[in-house]
Amino acid sequence: MPPRHEGLLDQGLWEDVTTDVEKPVSTRLAKWSVNMKLSRPSFLPKAAASRKPLSSTAWLDGLRGFAALLVYWHHHQLWAHDASGNNQIFENAFGYNQNYYFVCLPGVRTFFTGGHYAVTTFFVISGYALAYKPMTLLHAGDHQKLLENLASAAFRRWPRLYIPLIGTTFLYMTSWHAFGIWAAAADRQSNFSSELWAWYSEFKNFSFVYRIGGEPWFTYNFHSWSIPVEFKGSMVIYVAVLALSRCTRNARLWCQLGLIFYFMYIADGWYCALFIAGMLNCDLDLLAKHNYLPRFFSRLEPYKELIFFHLFVISVYLGGIPSQNIDLNVLRASRGWYYLSFLKPQAVFDYKWFYLFWAASFLVASVQRILWLRKFFETRFCQYLGRICFALYLVHGPILWTLGDRVYAATGWYSEKHVNNIPNWVNIFPIPRVGPLGLELSFLLPHLVLLPVTLWVSEVITKLFDEPSVKFAQWAYRKTLPPSGPAPGKP
Repeated sequence: MPPRHEGLLDQGLWEDVTTDVEKPVSTRLAKWSVNMKLSRPSFLPKAAASRKPLSSTAWLDGLRGFAALLVYWHHHQLWAHDASGNNQIFENAFGYNQNYYFVCLPGVRTFFTGGHYAVTTFFVISGYALAYKPMTLLHAGDHQKLLENLASAAFRRWPRLYIPLIGTTFLYMTSWHAFGIWAAAADRQSNFSSELWAWYSEFKNFSFVYRIGGEPWFTYNFHSWSIPVEFKGSMVIYVAVLALSRCTRNARLWCQLGLIFYFMYIADGWYCALFIAGMLNCDLDLLAKHNYLPRFFSRLEPYKELIFFHLFVISVYLGGIPSQNIDLNVLRASRGWYYLSFLKPQAVFDYKWFYLFWAASFLVASVQRILWLRKFFETRFCQYLGRICFALYLVHGPILWTLGDRVYAATGWYSEKHVNNIPNWVNIFPIPRVGPLGLELSFLLPHLVLLPVTLWVSEVITKLFDEPSVKFAQWAYRKTLPPSGPAPGKP
């Protein structure tokens, strides 16, 4: 019987990916083999092998992997087109300020500026995945193992999230001084020792998620703003599961709905609402698996396919929320958003997160119930992206700001900062800007280099920092536990 492919939930927590890096031995040949395995891209052709059976949750891996690719594409679109001043077109609705472009059409815009939609989808997936194991134990009535699981998960969460960030930003920062690299998004210090201190000082504040005030960004990787949000959302899940672990089924479901209402309509806790939405989705799926849903849902069973298809369509539309600014008047002046703008709660400061909450929640709820959509996220391509998605999220920015910036300048996407700092790269291989906005030939061709390089570096970082961070967190937690047998102080 062939080995079974494990999805993110089969491993306990979504981040607990398995690693196939061989243990080093003393021979040079074995060390060379390990190095080759570390650096060889897995998307290169391999010997024919039968595909391992997919797990029932493989679609979640594929969804988060594809979402990471949307973030990559979003940031490249905005970075390159900043040179031509077209970013406001990308981030506004179709027809706003008399701009009518294909990339701004509802649904289409998701594939060009769907980064925010993707990030909120990450948070719903995390809420689902982090709640899956403890919810399974809760449903089984095994409260002792539930407490053990929550203790382990809470202990391991910080190192699992921050060790890869530490490793990638340290290498990125070091490259500026080791190779004399100019990076457009960097505030470079005069020497490495000053840089190291600046990096440490900023990181120690950034990684304390309960600080009050200060910038939400880590300037050594601006895209990492979501890491503290991920950590805080994780703590919300662990506390919520624990607090509701003794409740009845109906009370637990109502409390989760109450938490979502509180975070979205009373307090501006949009990211907490996203995590709880994932937890609620997980709870309902587990109840459905055991045929224990509230009676109300049985009345909707004949209309399930119709309901989830419409939820998916609504999700895609809401996922295209204009996001250039937080001015509600701009939203009301946007075609297709006037009446929807009145749904925004008073509590929400940045309106896009309200609409993206519904978009991401509906997406995760509907994907597994729409067969063709689920099959897409179970393809080899999406499963591959799911395996490297955390590293892809962390490294696509530094690669964009170094290699990507130079390749774009070389093909004609340059501004004054490029002329002043990397003049030797400017327009050395000019390509005509033919094609529709967002699909220009001079924009697409650079990705023949940039995308493979980004995927390869993501694989290396997955093996170098991501997978080891999971193992280190597990090892550290095991080291803190008492030896098996009677508890200390007891006979």
